[in-house]
Amino acid sequence: MTDTAAPLSPLIHLVDDDAAVREGLALLISTVGLRVQTWADPVAFMAGFDRSGIGAIVLDVRMPGISGLAVLEQLLAQGVDQPMILLTGHGTVEMCRRAFKTGATEFLEKPVDDEVLLEALQNAVRQHVRSRERHQADQQARERYAQLSGREREVLGLIIEGLTNKEIGRALTVSPRTVETHRANLFAKLGAESLAQLIRRYAALVDAAL
Repeated sequence: MTDTAAPLSPLIHLVDDDAAVREGLALLISTVGLRVQTWADPVAFMAGFDRSGIGAIVLDVRMPGISGLAVLEQLLAQGVDQPMILLTGHGTVEMCRRAFKTGATEFLEKPVDDEVLLEALQNAVRQHVRSRERHQADQQARERYAQLSGREREVLGLIIEGLTNKEIGRALTVSPRTVETHRANLFAKLGAESLAQLIRRYAALVDAAL
């Protein structure tokens, strides 16, 4: 296996049973500053790679024992979120269709064009970073929403429905000043800087709680 450069940078896992292909593609990928970890055995890869890291996976379709398509299917079934790019020297329309239907990010034929592969990898890494950021933001939103009191959740739901403080006060039989207090508290707890941000982050959670 080959592993180079800073540990916090994106890591590309390259899985191919052909040593010459691994070495050549690893060298190519490293030219754009991406770390590369190579694997000759797909089973060892599935058992040993770091699922928490940022990066992407490059899989050869035809490997002894288990195909790249089967690896793709198993990893996605396990909830692995790294984007996966499949490479094949003998692609078919059906194979391509199956790969994309299963969840492959790209399906490229060998000999792969250097620029096409590098662009696909850079796009995949950017995609993964955005996906992880969205997941982190969603998790943070759920944790903050859980900190609200029952009354604050009621006020939040009515705010998202578009009611004014006076209308919320009438709906909950409390004074507008009390609504203002709840409103200020929930904005602070939820870390929302504007009404638009509040709605964008929490409307789905409010709907799910109904």
